[in-house]
Amino acid sequence: MFRTVKGFHDIYGEDIEYWEKLEGALKKLYKTYGFKEFRLPVLEKTAVFNRGIGETTDIVEKEMFTFTDGDGESVSLRPEGTASLIRAYIENGLGNPPGVKKYCYMGNMFRRERPQKGRFRQFTQSGAEVLECESPLLDAEMITLLLDAAKAAGIEDFVRMEINSIGCPECRPAYRKKLTEYFSARREVLCSDCLRRLDKNPLRILDCKNEGCKRVSEDAPVILDYLCGECGSHFDSVKKYLEKLGTPYTVNSRMVRGLDYYVRTAYEMVTDKLGAASAVGAGGRYDGLVRLMGGGEIPGIGFAIGMDRVVSLMKEKERIAERKADVFIVFFSGKAEKIGLSLVKELRGAGITAEYDYDVASMKSQMKKANRSGARFTVILGENEIESGKAALKDMESGSQKECNLADLAETIKKSLV
Repeated sequence: MFRTVKGFHDIYGEDIEYWEKLEGALKKLYKTYGFKEFRLPVLEKTAVFNRGIGETTDIVEKEMFTFTDGDGESVSLRPEGTASLIRAYIENGLGNPPGVKKYCYMGNMFRRERPQKGRFRQFTQSGAEVLECESPLLDAEMITLLLDAAKAAGIEDFVRMEINSIGCPECRPAYRKKLTEYFSARREVLCSDCLRRLDKNPLRILDCKNEGCKRVSEDAPVILDYLCGECGSHFDSVKKYLEKLGTPYTVNSRMVRGLDYYVRTAYEMVTDKLGAASAVGAGGRYDGLVRLMGGGEIPGIGFAIGMDRVVSLMKEKERIAERKADVFIVFFSGKAEKIGLSLVKELRGAGITAEYDYDVASMKSQMKKANRSGARFTVILGENEIESGKAALKDMESGSQKECNLADLAETIKKSLV
């Protein structure tokens, strides 16, 4: 028997109801904030991620699905959306004319990491990115938007917002030096990954999930003590605007971002209900990324939501039953068959989910199928009803039955379904 590839999974049945609710809620929310949808390719040249994400990150070093195509070019399934969007922004000349650009996207991402609860090798992210604006008010609005996404999904009680500033290329070197000194004196407790990070990117040690590394990180120097004047002022303004917007947050001075392109504001929407996979959505400011990828000096900020994790929380919050048919139509061969099929078409055209028996079997058999379908109503078209231009309408919840004019049937059912 064939099975799915490790870390990949099927989505079907009642789970689809949660996914459709979440997708619809996010699209509606983005629209109210003025975002335009962007549909990105699943496959990119590997260099897009090497340059954009950073060659020393875990994603690039060991998590990407990378292969050589028929032309000898190295390509990768996208592990995240921001680098792809920036590539598209530059390639398509979207900076002209200049002005604030707001983009949102939704789709599958791929990372070859260890599967666990809320974490898969094929997963779905929804992201929002804003380019050509460096105002701290925008940072506060993006953080607010991320929390509003949790409200739209109905999981706001399960999450909290944490923020930090991770400095900029001006102030980060001094902090990096202090951090390297601190961890170098404690090499014996670091895991093998963090020993490698110590020389390449010591900030990543603060993000390690190894228990020994987490303990030693508790007393490490914090970036907030090393911010330059501009970064400190920017962060103070972000907090001020969050308070004016009424957006709750806590400062987590240990927070770092796993990708190299982030500067200044970083934020995570976290939960304690998914084990180690605590971040449901996260993002930050990436003012140098466009330049790094071959464009101009364009500021940017964004976030990504782990939709698989949100769905897991939604399932804990409320039960959504798999949607059934609205009506099952029972009819028989002959004259009733033509009228029955016309009625099916009419009801579906009116937005009513209508099912029927393709075998056009006996009354007893069709009524059994009507019961199994879970339909709210059953419409019975017999010879007598057809002659009088009527149908029997049975409410499958109450068991009551009444006659209804065929001409009024669609409207009657729609009113009853409200």
